[in-house]
Amino acid sequence: MTERTRFVGLDAHARTIAVAVAEEAGAPDEYGVIPNDPSSVRRLVGRLGGPGMRLVACYEAGPTGYALHRQLETLGVECMVVAPSLVPTRAGDRVKTDRRDALKLARLLRSGDLTAVWVPDEEHEALRDLVRARADAKADALRAKHRLSKLLLRRGIRPPHGVRAWTERHWAWLGQIRLEEPSAEIVLEDYRSVVRAAEDRVRRLEGALLSAVPERHRPLVGALQAFRGMAFLTAVTIVAEVGDLRRFATAPQFMAYAGLVPSEYSSGATRHRGRITKTGNAMLRHVLGEAAHHARHQPRIGTTLRRRQQGIPAAIVELSWRSQIRLHHRYRHLSARLGRPKAITAVSRELAGFVWAVGQQLEVPAG
Repeated sequence: MTERTRFVGLDAHARTIAVAVAEEAGAPDEYGVIPNDPSSVRRLVGRLGGPGMRLVACYEAGPTGYALHRQLETLGVECMVVAPSLVPTRAGDRVKTDRRDALKLARLLRSGDLTAVWVPDEEHEALRDLVRARADAKADALRAKHRLSKLLLRRGIRPPHGVRAWTERHWAWLGQIRLEEPSAEIVLEDYRSVVRAAEDRVRRLEGALLSAVPERHRPLVGALQAFRGMAFLTAVTIVAEVGDLRRFATAPQFMAYAGLVPSEYSSGATRHRGRITKTGNAMLRHVLGEAAHHARHQPRIGTTLRRRQQGIPAAIVELSWRSQIRLHHRYRHLSARLGRPKAITAVSRELAGFVWAVGQQLEVPAG
């Protein structure tokens, strides 16, 4: 018996899923709306599937995560999680409803015009959540410090000359400050306690990260630390956000994933290349940019970097040295012509190429 394929478009929300079905030929049909819970999804698969029927489903990536994808795969349904920003849209289409979105997804899934996102396994997703929680904690701590410093600035209170912000001497100075108004003193003490709690939170999450990296990811995390500017937190962020670098066939594909390739508008004999696209993974782009700043300095292997390179394959250590020479030369050349910000962006893009090269030598085993 010949197997038929049925394409299912799902517009998933927190409580409901709008469903549309497209057969191998003909216009897609609206199926209806079902609750977004495992039992309802199981019944849906039972009704749409059956002997001789192959189900292929898709839904857009969003706040509902990958639980629906994992359940459908368990039920034998081929499921694609779609990049929302890359879903084709008809010009002039100004009507958006859940029903129409589901119909569009079913139609585009059948025609092969959708772009899938990478779906991590549960262990990898947990690591990524921990990395992002640490980044959130760092941002919250920075905001708390800003609030405290601006409170003091408004009252004309500045740290003594030579005291660096948030060092032990700075904290000792903060502890001696008293404000005359009782209400202001309450605010000051509250801001100080929030900063202390925020810094404790960052330290706690960073400590948890040290032991949370799965064994299958440790070789790649260690190899990335052989590069200058990539200590543990940068390396684990890259691995958590990207996973197996072998899923990118070429280095430019990985650069595009990080949003570090220039935008382009070309027509006929006219060719215009603009700023970087900034599409893709923003956190990956951020840590690569931070690491790229080290290209300003002359190539060298200091004590800390030499320690991180111990036990790393010689080929990767050699690659890290070549990257230092290459990126420093590029930075000096481009900063003189284009200025420092553009030079850092260009160096970030080339650094992404070196990261990709490391990933081709060290395979991340599947979970």
